[in-house]
Amino acid sequence: MIKNIAVLASGSGSNAENIACYFEANEQVKVKLIISNKENAYVLERAQRLGINSVVLPKSAWSSGEDVLAILQENEIDFIVLAGFLLRIPDLILHTYPNKIINIHPSLLPKYGGKGMYGDKVHEAVVANKETTSGITIHYIDGKYDEGQIIKQVSCAVLPTDTPEVVAGKVHALEYKYYPQVIEEILEKRD
Repeated sequence: MIKNIAVLASGSGSNAENIACYFEANEQVKVKLIISNKENAYVLERAQRLGINSVVLPKSAWSSGEDVLAILQENEIDFIVLAGFLLRIPDLILHTYPNKIINIHPSLLPKYGGKGMYGDKVHEAVVANKETTSGITIHYIDGKYDEGQIIKQVSCAVLPTDTPEVVAGKVHALEYKYYPQVIEEILEKRD
């Protein structure tokens, strides 16, 4: 039986595209839907190019979550992947999809996590604080930003000469390699 994934993204969508390409030949897992909260997000162009159905749900739709849930159910979504999605997931969705929603964060949580800590802001803080390591954290989500149960962490070295852009490149490489693998591992265990 095919497991349908919805990927939620607010921006460029490079992780969403990477995940979709990873599962393209997989007969058991399909990226069926991409949801964004921003109508001008580049992830929507990526979805169109990849032939994946996409939907824009503005911030107002996320307060109760009823419209979001209706679209997830209409598309028979089994698992939700956050890939640069910046809004809080409503409790209604969390309760309907317990332990079926994961996120990737561009730091080794609990460091540099929480509301407002995303993307370049994280890498800038890592460099400003002279950290010697950074990395990624893949975790289940709960009602609080970046506090859900950790599934996997992978680190990379941060050199004293590294700029935030260099750190971002190292972290993106880890995201692209490990996020699809972790999704696949989780879904295989649910058979």
